Amino acid sequence: MKEKNKYYPDVSSSPNFPEMEKRVLEFWKKDGTFKKSIDQRGSKNEYVFYDGPPFANGLPHYGHLLTSCVKDIDARYRTMKGQRVERRFGWDCHGLPAEMESEKELGVSGRKAIEDFGIEKFNKHCRESVMKYTNVWQDYIGRAGRWVDFENDYKTMDKDYMESVLWAFKQLYDKGLIYESHRVMPYSWAAQTPLSNFETRMDDAYREVEDKAIYVLFNMKERPEWNGLGSGKAYQHILIAWTTTPWTLPSNLALAISRNLEYMVHYENDVGYIGTVSAINKLFGTEYSQEDIIDVPPGILIGKEYEPLFPYFKDHKNAFRILDGSDFIEEGSGTGIVHMAPGFGEDDQRVCEKAGIELVCPVDEAGRFTSEVSGVRSQVSGKEKSETKNPKPETLNLEGMHVFDANVPIIKHLKNIGAWIKTEQYKHSYPHCWRTDTPLIYKAVPSWYVEVTKFKDRMVELNKGINWIPEHIRDGQFGKWLENARDWSISRNRFWGTPIPVWRTESGKIKVFGSIKELEDFFGVEVKDLHRPFIDELTKKEGGETWKRVTDVFDCWFESGAMPFAQVHYPFENKDWFDTHFPADFIVEYIGQTRGWFYTLVVLATALFDKIPFKNCICHGIILDENGKKLSKRLRNYPDPNDMFNTYGADAMRWRMVKEPVMHGGNLLISKDGSDIRDVVRLSIKPIWNAYSFFTLYANADGIKAYNLLEINDEEDSATGGICCGGAHAPGEHGKTENVMDRYILAKLKSAVKQIDESLDKYLMPEACAAFDSFFEVLNNWYIRRNKERFWKSEHDDDKQAAYDTLYTVLETMCRAAAPLLPFTLEEIFKGLEARDLGLESLHLQNFPDVSALKDEKELIAGMDLVRDACNAALAVRGKENIRVRQPLGKLTIVADGANDLNNKEYIALIQDEVNVKEVVFSDDVKSFANHQLKINFPILGKRLPEKMKQIIPASKKGEWKQVSGGGCQVAGELLLPEEFELTLVPKNPKGAQALSTNDALVVLDLTLTEELKKEGLARDLVRMIQEARKNAGLHVSDRIELALEADELIRQAAEVNEDYIKEQTLADAIEFGLGNKHNHSVENNIEGKKVVIGFSKVA
Repeated sequence: MKEKNKYYPDVSSSPNFPEMEKRVLEFWKKDGTFKKSIDQRGSKNEYVFYDGPPFANGLPHYGHLLTSCVKDIDARYRTMKGQRVERRFGWDCHGLPAEMESEKELGVSGRKAIEDFGIEKFNKHCRESVMKYTNVWQDYIGRAGRWVDFENDYKTMDKDYMESVLWAFKQLYDKGLIYESHRVMPYSWAAQTPLSNFETRMDDAYREVEDKAIYVLFNMKERPEWNGLGSGKAYQHILIAWTTTPWTLPSNLALAISRNLEYMVHYENDVGYIGTVSAINKLFGTEYSQEDIIDVPPGILIGKEYEPLFPYFKDHKNAFRILDGSDFIEEGSGTGIVHMAPGFGEDDQRVCEKAGIELVCPVDEAGRFTSEVSGVRSQVSGKEKSETKNPKPETLNLEGMHVFDANVPIIKHLKNIGAWIKTEQYKHSYPHCWRTDTPLIYKAVPSWYVEVTKFKDRMVELNKGINWIPEHIRDGQFGKWLENARDWSISRNRFWGTPIPVWRTESGKIKVFGSIKELEDFFGVEVKDLHRPFIDELTKKEGGETWKRVTDVFDCWFESGAMPFAQVHYPFENKDWFDTHFPADFIVEYIGQTRGWFYTLVVLATALFDKIPFKNCICHGIILDENGKKLSKRLRNYPDPNDMFNTYGADAMRWRMVKEPVMHGGNLLISKDGSDIRDVVRLSIKPIWNAYSFFTLYANADGIKAYNLLEINDEEDSATGGICCGGAHAPGEHGKTENVMDRYILAKLKSAVKQIDESLDKYLMPEACAAFDSFFEVLNNWYIRRNKERFWKSEHDDDKQAAYDTLYTVLETMCRAAAPLLPFTLEEIFKGLEARDLGLESLHLQNFPDVSALKDEKELIAGMDLVRDACNAALAVRGKENIRVRQPLGKLTIVADGANDLNNKEYIALIQDEVNVKEVVFSDDVKSFANHQLKINFPILGKRLPEKMKQIIPASKKGEWKQVSGGGCQVAGELLLPEEFELTLVPKNPKGAQALSTNDALVVLDLTLTEELKKEGLARDLVRMIQEARKNAGLHVSDRIELALEADELIRQAAEVNEDYIKEQTLADAIEFGLGNKHNHSVENNIEGKKVVIGFSKVA
């Protein structure tokens, strides 16, 4: 016999996906596929994508993996759609992450230690250290399958990049959007630098802490005068304040109250205590009724003076008065009287400034008290003053003490001088430094600001032009953040960063530089490095004064916000390109960047260009462990990504992440043992591989070369005589097959490809994955399974060729449609399918498939989908009744509106074979077979119609509701929304009945078994036994056999009656009843508890 041609590789049904991926990576590298994919697209249709720079000295984690996968999917998709997508990696090199790591490696800590060590040496180490993990990043990103240009990367520490940052600052300064101010800011004493307000709002910046909250007594200097107070006695009146930061009390300069709260006075031992009614009742155990309250009008108190609690700043101008804090003081914790330390509170500073009180800040850069609060003696006050005949002053020396260590000594001191009334533990959420994980303080520091409040309304307006995924981010989390935007502190008193380009003279003159040329022209020297200390050495004497640079550097968030233009050295180079390619088409990062990178991009784009910085943005959620906790190296509560790459493959990792709601801003929980990634292989990757393996196995066995029905063109038609699906056809016709299953799967292919295309175009990756999964469920469990006989039959006729062509078309087309989602697996499949024609040309150099030539076949899809649903429901009945599928049944009734549309020979034959029934009947009278049952989602409905629930609940229970057109439901006169109810179809006679998944149709299966049906069931059991024995004997699927059978009378009768069926199914030329010794294989088994022995031999 002549050996048949093999057009496809031999494919394992259980491949090692990680090893396969390594081969694909090597192929891409050797072939230069990534570069080819960019070069083959012209520059006229560019798609601009911004790669947000990670901190270069940190290691990649799951969050980076998710973001990388999304970036890669979108870039591959846009490339296959014909666009040129440059993918340039970036590194965030400056700022705290780099400095903190260098401090650790060098063994120096703090500003003074670094200055003593030498700024030049320190920054040199930062430059060298910051890039030490680049190889790890490249390996990690590359193994994940992401294509990105590392060779042409940008670094925020490059001189060109830094020069563009200087330009941006100068532009903002010239527009009047930059100012310098001494203001209270979140301050990291561990890193010795202020932080921006938005840095304290990013995820994971807050911790639950328990602080000591105390009630403190302040003596009023004079007796307040208002009716009803003190009955004419000369009482000492005391104001009760509450604070969670006792360490700020030595810097107290004022108190504040609200005109909107109700205050009272409580008398005890000739002392009148003033606070809100609720505070007085709590502190003194009283239960004042309204008529017993001695009211204290806030207006009487405002402006009154009180005795300083500590003597450190007792002579401070305009201090120690009661101020109006109505715009920020609310009822709640505390006493309604707020202690004001303007050096340590934003509201404190604002209110005190308005009252002409300058701030004091006796705390240094390391969070330690200065000499301003050294050993000064405090006078006894409060209760002790009224109860002690000879009070003694107390001495409290705080100099050199850390502020958090000072709380206990301060409280003890207050007790000793009688200014304390109570301490309580206060549990609350408190901001921590995102780099050192230490609690922040709020502290007045000098800083340069971008006056964001001047243009925040414009940011809000421009934001409406951005397509956010998920959509609610636009007006929700991000929109509200913009509406409440504050001025942005952009300077840091650190060392390793782009310098603030401001020079100042002793008299306060200012000069701002926006380019290296401006610096060189003014100072007359060549500028080779913009970093400290070299930039600090640029000084110039002029008019008897010396120009010196301010020592601050930029906040690294300013640098990352400058990325769109700084990465191309705008405006010094690439000006025309940037002007025509800004804003970007797409960016993606996790949702916390709405307070970080996304925000800084919008600020600078609005201020500099009056444009949005990007058109489309995905805000994905956070990856957590299986218990919803943060991933922790210490806890090891997640699988190592490299282990998952080597066990299940990068495609499985990619699919696991991008198919989930995490892509719409939710969280993703990953299992510690990687079982969820293993499930991806089983449920999403193996289905397409199984279809591919099936195709190559049988195509090679038959020596068949299949054709893509979408690629047969006029030229090919003429050359081949117009062969399509094994038969002649007119030139230019596509998909020329009349087989209903072929037409159905091709129509489903068109629908699935369109869904994938539309979803990826709209950045909806989970929806694209769902379309892929859904399609392969139909392909494997319906099309291939239902068509196996067409592939197995011995004749190579038009019908067999049509089946191969259809399956080939489906696989090849879906490879190209889903290539961005499973780049490794589909590359391997595509090469196997196309190797004969394209050599080793990569799948990722192809265009996205055009399926417009395929028919929509909407009626066929609706009909076949209903057939599938009905079959699944009928098989569910079999399972429920414990009747095996091999056992034929008499009749199946399909009850649905339009059920009679299925009453054709093709559908009936399909249903009969799938469900194994002899007769199929149809009815459109659903009400005769079932009733709809209403289930209301009361928690959701109750929020919308709380006042109607008393009528809706009893009406729904009594069945007093009705369906309305469009699938709606009306109860007690109210139309329910889709999410507020569910209609379930309940069969009147549940025996043998099952509702379809659509809940608007059902099937009824006749469960009666006749003797004839029982024998046919035994014959099918026998076929299964023989087929399994063939497989175990190593026979090829196309090998024919001689068969012998020995069994009891009932099974023998069943075999005789169904002999032709058994021969056809098992490829047996003949069946001999009774065993001889001539057969090479024999197997003994049981069917229905009865012994069966078969013998068989391969026909030569």
